[in-house]
Amino acid sequence: MFAAFNDLHRLEVTLYTDALITHGFVRTRQHRVTDILNLAEDPFLILEDVTVEEFGAHGEPITAAFAQINLDAVLFAVATTPVEPVAELRTPKAKADAIISIPPFRVTGTMHLLPTEGNMRAALSELHGRFLPITDATFWSDHVGEPRQTATVVAINHKRAQILAPHKPVDPWAGIDSPAEAGSAGGGLIGEGTAAEQRSSEPPAPPELDPWRGIDPPAES
Repeated sequence: MFAAFNDLHRLEVTLYTDALITHGFVRTRQHRVTDILNLAEDPFLILEDVTVEEFGAHGEPITAAFAQINLDAVLFAVATTPVEPVAELRTPKAKADAIISIPPFRVTGTMHLLPTEGNMRAALSELHGRFLPITDATFWSDHVGEPRQTATVVAINHKRAQILAPHKPVDPWAGIDSPAEAGSAGGGLIGEGTAAEQRSSEPPAPPELDPWRGIDPPAES
């Protein structure tokens, strides 16, 4: 309803399909990428100044002044320009860390659920929408060689997502001492060990020789 009063502008977006990455600009009155996708009147988007690449940067990119993109083929969309939400249109949401499997990609970030007093099952059952926003997102694909990238917002195609689940991020460095801590606890740099360990690894010293060995003591007078 409010979009009809907004000025038409160009928004930069990147769309990921099963095999291609399409980058371009869409003319819209919307400001959020999820609104552009969910409120589209047609089952496709028309992009301008388009560049199309295969996964893993294979082959030469295709460029075109315009291209029609089938929304059913879109796995997720990434908006380059962050947009602040409109306060009047904001619905209170609860935040939860999430991981989404949308082959061949995985996406992690923050999903926004209706408040259900901590009942995650109920919150997930109320999660509807054609494209769902994941904020502070990281996405990658080991299968097709796409490295980890981050984005303020990733809009995932709900129908194409195979698994969407709460997910607690794991610190890869948890439980690993820093070099300073390892030095204080272990007695130095890696390979040095403690003084006792060093001594135990050294070959034993030869026994001291008795300087009087083999010499008969003087006869008693």
